[in-house]
Amino acid sequence: MGFLKTFKEEAEVIRERDPAIKSNMEVLLYPSFQAILKYRKAHKLYKKGHYFFARWISQRTARKTGIEIHPGAKIGKGLFIDHGHGVVIGETAIIGDNVTLYQGVTLGGTGKEKGKRHPTIEDNVMISAGAKILGSFTIGENSKIGAGSVVLQEVPPNSTVVGVPGHIVKQENIKIPRTELDQIHLPDPIKVELLEIRKENERLKAELEKIKEKLRENL
Repeated sequence: MGFLKTFKEEAEVIRERDPAIKSNMEVLLYPSFQAILKYRKAHKLYKKGHYFFARWISQRTARKTGIEIHPGAKIGKGLFIDHGHGVVIGETAIIGDNVTLYQGVTLGGTGKEKGKRHPTIEDNVMISAGAKILGSFTIGENSKIGAGSVVLQEVPPNSTVVGVPGHIVKQENIKIPRTELDQIHLPDPIKVELLEIRKENERLKAELEKIKEKLRENL
């Protein structure tokens, strides 16, 4: 793929998902563009067995952009890494098409697996800032991972995951995350649970007051 074609494709991806960009030339300044461009080159070398030179490119790119993509990772079309600092993508990670990652995202291993050690991210997934996906399992297509979540197990397609460890709080949401890049308005299961506890506490207080009132009447 020539540079101009790559530039055009990346410009379309970035303009679609980042309202801050005002011109195609700004694409050249994006760490995401630089990191993915260098990854493609390093990946070709990696597949040919030129492991040292592949890692040399990836490590230089990590120092310049703050985005560390192992050249062995398999990445589809339309990956967008917003801001990017602190993003880590492991050697056996597989990323489908039109995936969005925010700063601080880790697609890592647990240190226990051998062979396939890193997650598989299917098409149209959004992984919010600071989220950690650790282990060899799949994040199903059209799913959304909330900011700061730690995901340690399989996520079905069309799911929303939040929390530490990550919990599925919404499923079969057919909206595609890359068209609604909202990291904030996600369900909060802890807040819901606390509200339920508060309601139950108020109910018990009311019942206790009724019991006290009856006891006073009988004295």
